[in-house]
Amino acid sequence: MCGILAVLGVGDVSLAKRSRIIELSRRLRHRGPDWSGIHSFEDCYLAHQRLAIVDPTSGDQPLYNEDKTVVVTVNGEIYNHEELKAKLKPHKFQTGSDCEVIAHLYEEYGEEFVDMLDGMFSFVLLDTRDKSFIAARDAIGICPLYMGWGLDGSVWFSSEMKALSDDCERFISFPPGHLYSSKTGGLRRWYNPPWFSESIPSAPYDPLLIRESFEKAVIKRLMTDVPFGVLLSGGLDSSLVASVVSRHLAETKVARQWGNKLHTFCIGLKGSPDLKAAKEVADYLGTVHHELHFTVQEGIDALEEVIYHIETYDVTTIRASTPMFLMSRKIKSLGVKMVLSGEGSDEIFGGYLYFHKAPNKKEFHEETCRKIKALHLYDCLRANKATSAWGLEARVPFLDKNFINVAMDLDPESKMIRRDLGRIEKWVLRNAFDDDEKPYLPKHILYRQKEQFSDGVGYSWIDGLKDHANAHVSDSMITNASFVYPENTPTTKEAYYYRTVFEKFYPKNAARLTVPGGPSVACSTAKAVEWDAAWSKLLDPSGRAALGVHDAAYEEEKAPALADHVFRPPAHGESILVETGVPAAAV
Repeated sequence: MCGILAVLGVGDVSLAKRSRIIELSRRLRHRGPDWSGIHSFEDCYLAHQRLAIVDPTSGDQPLYNEDKTVVVTVNGEIYNHEELKAKLKPHKFQTGSDCEVIAHLYEEYGEEFVDMLDGMFSFVLLDTRDKSFIAARDAIGICPLYMGWGLDGSVWFSSEMKALSDDCERFISFPPGHLYSSKTGGLRRWYNPPWFSESIPSAPYDPLLIRESFEKAVIKRLMTDVPFGVLLSGGLDSSLVASVVSRHLAETKVARQWGNKLHTFCIGLKGSPDLKAAKEVADYLGTVHHELHFTVQEGIDALEEVIYHIETYDVTTIRASTPMFLMSRKIKSLGVKMVLSGEGSDEIFGGYLYFHKAPNKKEFHEETCRKIKALHLYDCLRANKATSAWGLEARVPFLDKNFINVAMDLDPESKMIRRDLGRIEKWVLRNAFDDDEKPYLPKHILYRQKEQFSDGVGYSWIDGLKDHANAHVSDSMITNASFVYPENTPTTKEAYYYRTVFEKFYPKNAARLTVPGGPSVACSTAKAVEWDAAWSKLLDPSGRAALGVHDAAYEEEKAPALADHVFRPPAHGESILVETGVPAAAV
């Protein structure tokens, strides 16, 4: 991942202003430690901090068209850049960078080219011929982008809030799938898939289509000129990513450069569920596996730095970001610059444990739509910023545009949890990769119960965070929380503690408004909390809050029968009645 900063229409064009913009861009250097660049044209500045993944030798930014009248600063990867170059035969490319195609596409197609891009990206493009500019963000918001406004009338764009929060009076999280044009002065949505309207789709379940679409999504993300690996928690999603990469690695360009042995990485407290499951998957796939450990105290010591980097006070995100932040540092120390990860599957297929209580297919589908639309505020934010803090890029094949279209076109009836039919959560995905002739994964991994990342690294991690917060936040602080923090008032001591750290780094009201709020149970949206009256009494983002579903549900209200049952997928042609066992998959 790279870091971009663009400041357009500044009132002061002195050397001091240029120096200030370089200083602010430097706040993003963790995202791109490999090179820095800046282009200035009259009162416009485009800066870039580069993490070199594709074409490390000649792809420095900003990038240009042939006569340098079009300038672009980009964060991301364009997976179909070779295909797009074939449509731009008259154009002359100066680098091997996948991102240079953006400048030439703009020349050829104007502002309407963005939907042609297949990848993850945020960019700002300046046309010096008329001093117009556009900014855009990828469909789901995998790459972060913020937009701000200065008192002098300037418009700002930055990969992270920390580069513009001091100099802008107001700023927002740039919405995913949108484009800003200076010609119209407003935002418009360029990404308009059928599922966005939340109308109920009706396509029949086709396991082969699911499998093939996902394999294509993984393979295209092996576009790299540097060493890479897979983040492997041992749950369904990351294990499928690792399995597909293992099958296809030998035929890729990267294998010729760096060898055809896949490296996998997992982190956890010693003895945690993820470490055990990940090692089993790694042994099964034959990967070079790196098992990384951390202690609760090491995680607590890193909290302030984590919150500074991920720029949120959301409890779920901080819980999961901290081990990912620590893991990323160790991965980078091994010389790896890019990893594939399993984010997005739970949102698309309804994999969170609270989906067991979805009352009907309409509500099930609408909740998946809400979850995907909010990914840029949660899991995408975590996966990007926790890794980018150490100059590591995370790619997420489940959030491939085509794969999302295929998966979200399914009749949601096929995604629903049906114990009477032996269907657990994400059954459509599990079944698509349940191949007896050439297994992708062992059966019990394919049907392992869902562990949210913050749980799977070790249950004592979350318990330790709560104890730490309880020691630092008094009862009176919580009693008066609504007066101190009237927006998104924290309701727990843990949430209050994170909020105090966040406000230290980002004190402006605009900053706190970039963070979502509302009640949640086991990572649900506020709307889904209404599915079960009991949930309102235990509003916690941990999967263990899914009472009566999670095998390690919070003890005081745990349904005792659940832990005694293990789900066995039905044999071919066999029907089976599953009374209580409800395993699910981990990220």
